[in-house]
Amino acid sequence: MQKASLLCSSNPISSPPASFYTCHPLAAPSRNRLSCSSPASFRLRFSLNRLHGHRHRLSPLRSTATKEMIEDSKNVSGFVEIGFISSVHGLQGEICIKPNTDFPELRFCKAGRRWLRQQVSGKETIKEVELVEGREHPGQKGWILSFSGIETVDQARQLVGSILLAEEEDRPHLEEGEFYTRDLVGMKVILKETGQVVGTVVNVFNSGASDLLHVMLKSSVFMPNGSGESSNLTEAGDTGPLVWVPFVEEIVPNVDLTRREMQITPPKGLLQLNVRSDERSKKERRQLEWKERKKFQKRLIAAKKKLCEMEQQHIFHGFRFGDKIQTSLLADQIVSVNSKLLQQALQNIEIASKRWNITESLTGTKLVRNRLRISEKCFSPCTSEEKLGANFTLQEKALHLFSKGKVAVVLYMSEHWNWGIEYDPGPSFSMSMENLETSSLQMLLCDDQRFVKVENRLSVPLVLICPADEINSMEKLFSSNSYFGFDPEKVWFLKEERLPVVCSLLEQNRHKILMKSPWEIVQSPVGSGGVISLLSSNNIAENLAQTGVEYIQVCQGEKYIGGSSLLLGFVNTKEVDIGIQICEDTEDLEDGFGMIFSMDLMKKLTRQINKLQFYAIAKPNSHVKLVDKKWVNVDPSSPNSYEFYSTIFSCLNACSLDKICVMEITY
Repeated sequence: MQKASLLCSSNPISSPPASFYTCHPLAAPSRNRLSCSSPASFRLRFSLNRLHGHRHRLSPLRSTATKEMIEDSKNVSGFVEIGFISSVHGLQGEICIKPNTDFPELRFCKAGRRWLRQQVSGKETIKEVELVEGREHPGQKGWILSFSGIETVDQARQLVGSILLAEEEDRPHLEEGEFYTRDLVGMKVILKETGQVVGTVVNVFNSGASDLLHVMLKSSVFMPNGSGESSNLTEAGDTGPLVWVPFVEEIVPNVDLTRREMQITPPKGLLQLNVRSDERSKKERRQLEWKERKKFQKRLIAAKKKLCEMEQQHIFHGFRFGDKIQTSLLADQIVSVNSKLLQQALQNIEIASKRWNITESLTGTKLVRNRLRISEKCFSPCTSEEKLGANFTLQEKALHLFSKGKVAVVLYMSEHWNWGIEYDPGPSFSMSMENLETSSLQMLLCDDQRFVKVENRLSVPLVLICPADEINSMEKLFSSNSYFGFDPEKVWFLKEERLPVVCSLLEQNRHKILMKSPWEIVQSPVGSGGVISLLSSNNIAENLAQTGVEYIQVCQGEKYIGGSSLLLGFVNTKEVDIGIQICEDTEDLEDGFGMIFSMDLMKKLTRQINKLQFYAIAKPNSHVKLVDKKWVNVDPSSPNSYEFYSTIFSCLNACSLDKICVMEITY
């Protein structure tokens, strides 16, 4: 039985020493996502009177944490799970066990009868064993046990994979305010204010700061109606959606084990989070889920085949270890690998990394003839004719193109660029929205003096590219603000392009992909060049062309957005394919950029992704590898790997200088 803080433990790879290179065995396959706790053996520490000297805040809730529910087949009547036999120890028939209990000394040191649950010929069996002795395994977060009659390595190896059980009646008595997970499962969940039953607890998970109750709502409970309000509670069966409820005193003030019910006081909007909004029948939803699984399996098979062709089969070792959540994570990682882009990057691995100092090249009058210098004071879509002078016609042309839907906007928000995004579901949903209102991105989108004018936004397609962990926050930001006037059908949210990190040393004439854990690939952002790849792989460029879009604006950083209308008008007037915006004080364009592409050139670039230039940057990266059937950590003290980087300015190679124009902003 584990403490609440260990219900869903994570074993991160340790930080590398500062002075030397080490390899040491992994303590256990690490869990990088929340995993299902054992319903029969865990206990929760939860004080109903006080919170042990500190207050728990509402943890972020994500329905993607886990999709598993308690399986009845795991509950053997009269027994509780106390550990998992992971491996053999030594030569005397001893075994290593990963504890699943809060009382390891009682369960593993006290000799006596125990039971093993095993799969024999496809059937589950319960076998009685006699525990002789046990001792803790220092540093391995496990225990070493010896059983009567098990005296050789071969005999011990037959027990690996078994679940160790103890009699349920032998469970230790808990202190006041402590609960076993098993006792909470199946409890009715009641609103304290109204006394109405909202659902049933089906599982309990740990999110780090606090435990989460997985509650199945009653059918039609809290389902949004057409007015945007929640419908009334009904007395239907508990077959509705699953929601998360933090198991903290502020939200679950009363737990009655005798009556098998608990009272909750959820913040406004908590029970509506992640609730299914469609009204399709369960059969239709299952059919759709089955089709999606089949599609995913086909994609997984194709991705594995491509990786095999690249001789990267070591990635698949993780499928032989871990649980359903972990192997699912590995499958997601494999499918997400852009193997075509990776192959291209590997071919460019001998090209030394360098920073693009294109500013210096383009500011030379001999290189680019199409040049425009303009003051920052004129850097706004609504600058008056008096300030712009002869350049006012450029702004008028740009505004006309925006109003006719001839321009699409791509905002690139890499993880290295701070746009002020904040979305943290704290004690209340409204508080998180207050934080969002202060974000610089939201302020930018609400300002039509710097961004696209409000009256033109319905006709302007918008593509937002950001790190994967910010996608949900971005979608919530837009949906909470009516998409800032943009047409939801014309807004795309794309994950920033990433590529696996590879070992810098050749092994069997190849650079092996590094693994962060047995189920997670070490990856790094590709850089601004990944924008072209994303527009290609998602067929966005082709779709935009079919809707009549003639220009695509790509920018990173606030200061490169305001003057895009002048740059667009300049590109249109000069009939060139690329327009580049340069600030007078900019030393490195990769710190932010603003560019305009003609649709003809963008389609050409997306069809010639194989010409995208990559640079290999040597960096140290901790990883794991399988050695003699054991996972070991590798902690380097010097660069041991290559991260691949591509800049959007490499596309200039596909365009002649007379088809490029530069707008320089002066201060």
